[in-house]
Amino acid sequence: MRMVFGLVLVVGLALAGFAVYMTQNYFNQTQARLNQATEFTRKVGPMVEVYVVNKVKKYGDTLTRDDVQLMYWPASSLPENIFRDPAKLGETDVALFSEDTKDPRYVLRQMEKFEPVLLEKVTEPGQIAGLTGQLGVGQGAFAIKVDVASGVSGFVQPGDFVDVYWTGSVGSNGDNMTRLIESGVKVIAVDQNAADGNVAATVARTVTVAAVREQVARLAQAAATGKLALSLVSANAVALEGNIEVDSNSLLGIVDQPVVMAAEAEKVCTVKTRKGADVSEMPIPCTN
Repeated sequence: MRMVFGLVLVVGLALAGFAVYMTQNYFNQTQARLNQATEFTRKVGPMVEVYVVNKVKKYGDTLTRDDVQLMYWPASSLPENIFRDPAKLGETDVALFSEDTKDPRYVLRQMEKFEPVLLEKVTEPGQIAGLTGQLGVGQGAFAIKVDVASGVSGFVQPGDFVDVYWTGSVGSNGDNMTRLIESGVKVIAVDQNAADGNVAATVARTVTVAAVREQVARLAQAAATGKLALSLVSANAVALEGNIEVDSNSLLGIVDQPVVMAAEAEKVCTVKTRKGADVSEMPIPCTN
C-alpha cells in the first residue's frame, strides 16, 4: 500500500512539475509575442482603417460598396485625400459613400487589388468618368495633332504635364522662329484613351490637354499658323516667366551687322562757257 501511495505521489509531482513547465513556457511565449507586438506598434505607430478596393478596377468602372473594404493602414504614411472609416471621419474628411445620395462614383484611374481609394482616382457621386470629369473650373479640352517627333515618341500619357512649343514664320522676310507658348499644361487624353497608367509607348495622333479659354485661343491660333511640339515636364516644374524663343540667327550665333551708308560725295556746280570752238567749265556756287 505504501508503495502504491509513493508511486502515486511521484507521478503527481511529475505531472505538477510538467504543468508548471508548460505554464511557464506558455507565459514566456506570450510575453515574447507581446514584446514583438509592442515593438511593432512603436515602429509603425497607430493604425487607422481606410478604404481599399478588393478587386482590380479599371477606368470607367462603377465603384460600389461591394468593391471596397476597410483595411488598417499606418497613420504616419497615409496618402492625401484618402477615404477613411465613415465612423471616424474628421471635419475635413470626405465620405466615400454618402447617405445623402445614391449616385455611384466612377473610377478615373486603374486600381489594383488592395490599393487605397484616393479622391483623385474616383469621380464625384453621379459624375460620369470622361474628359469633363477631369476639367477644372473654367477649363476646356483642346486636341493637339502630333506625330512621333512632336508627341515625344509616344511617351506622353494622360496625367502627364507638357510644355507646348510653336514653330512658324514671322515678319515680312519669313524667318522661322520657335517659341514656348504654354508651360505645364496637363494631358487628359491621348487619342481616344483618357485613362492613365498605360506605360506602353504608342505613337499618338492627337494629345488632348486641359486649358483655360485664353490658353485654348492661343493654342488654336498657334496650330493654325505654325507647327506645335510637346516637351514632357515634371508635375512640380516651376512655371516659366518671360518669353523663351529661338530663331535661326540666335541658334547659329549670327549677329546682324549694322548697314553703313556711304558718305554722299560733295556736289560741285559748274557753268559752261564757249570761246569760239573751245568749251570750258567754271565752278560756281550751288544754289540748291
